[in-house]
Amino acid sequence: MVLANENYIKLSDSHYIEDIEKRVNAYKILHPNEKIYRIGAISPSLPLPLDAVKSMQRAVEDLSTINEFRGYGPAQGYDFLIDKILKEYRSNFAVSFEKECVFVSSGSTTDLANITNIVSSDNIVAIADTIDPAYENTTVLNGHAGKLKNGKWSNLVYLQCNESTNFLPQLPTERVDVIFLSNPNNVTGTAIKRSDLKRWVDYAAENESLIIYDASFQAFIKDENIPGSIYEIKGAKKVAIEIRSFSKDASFAAVRCGFTIVPNELQACTFGGKYVPINRLWKKLIQNYTNGVSYISQRGAEALFTRKSKTEISELVNYYMINASLIREELNAMGYRVFGGQNSPYIWFKIPNSNTSWKFFLHLLHDLGIVGTPGIVFGPENDRYMRFSGYCNRNDLIAALKIMKNNF
Repeated sequence: MVLANENYIKLSDSHYIEDIEKRVNAYKILHPNEKIYRIGAISPSLPLPLDAVKSMQRAVEDLSTINEFRGYGPAQGYDFLIDKILKEYRSNFAVSFEKECVFVSSGSTTDLANITNIVSSDNIVAIADTIDPAYENTTVLNGHAGKLKNGKWSNLVYLQCNESTNFLPQLPTERVDVIFLSNPNNVTGTAIKRSDLKRWVDYAAENESLIIYDASFQAFIKDENIPGSIYEIKGAKKVAIEIRSFSKDASFAAVRCGFTIVPNELQACTFGGKYVPINRLWKKLIQNYTNGVSYISQRGAEALFTRKSKTEISELVNYYMINASLIREELNAMGYRVFGGQNSPYIWFKIPNSNTSWKFFLHLLHDLGIVGTPGIVFGPENDRYMRFSGYCNRNDLIAALKIMKNNF
């Protein structure tokens, strides 16, 4: 009899997005004619930049001709896209990398799910609590997490990240090997300033730790004191892998393309005490787990670096951030304790009257037709919080906020 990988049994059979949709669909069956306002969206609502669309159309035409047809591309990504990424890092962040340090992927979720495959399951992994399910789940599936007790995994270190810290993760109080860190935060929308991020880099250097730095929302940063890349911090090349996505700012959620930077300076240690380049380990994973990202997607991503696309992306980001500002202002006016929404499209707020987050979710849905994201899905410590998102439609958002104002 074939034996199951029991790490997969440990996870719930449903994802939190499915749990939300089940409740929304049940409401729609009972109220088929009622308007639903989705202001908890995790996916952009505006269309792709035009240059990216045209570039992908040309790429499809390329594949229809003998002279331009191509099969599997380089597992690491095409040079035409990697060159654009390297140029962006030089011009925007004043940092240079060799080509072999950039790995084009099908999006940040893919790389986050695979990243712990290249390090030993004996490593101590730390994640912020508020918990991004992507970070926690990958450690479970790859055998790092241990046993579940009271909603927490025994082998994970949960970093304090709550209202008392302004929902900014705190440095570990013990030595850890691998740290998942997102900036701006993927859950709460809060952001770590340059001086504080240096403390994380210094900690990692002192303890020979590896930071998995999720910069998926870097395009939304407005504050000059918040770095757009961890590599703006001196010494970060020796301690950090940076993961980026084109989905969050350029509407590539359905196209699927992103990239990960693995500097040559990064080292891991074997049980025998030998140091090996992490870049080499990651390259082996990419070569054996994928045949590369589609030519069509990469041509579309390449076109995101044109002047016209950059202008359009800036307009997309501004649209979402205006939405986030509207949410912040109205929630503050209604007396809520509000976080995020200034360097990220996500707004995190405290629920009134000691309600649980699923109870408040159902109240918003059934009484007001509004869909948000309950805080409990980001860890048991967050059951008094809710998340809204600037990714929603502007007209729906204004209507939803008016309904909330009139009912609270």
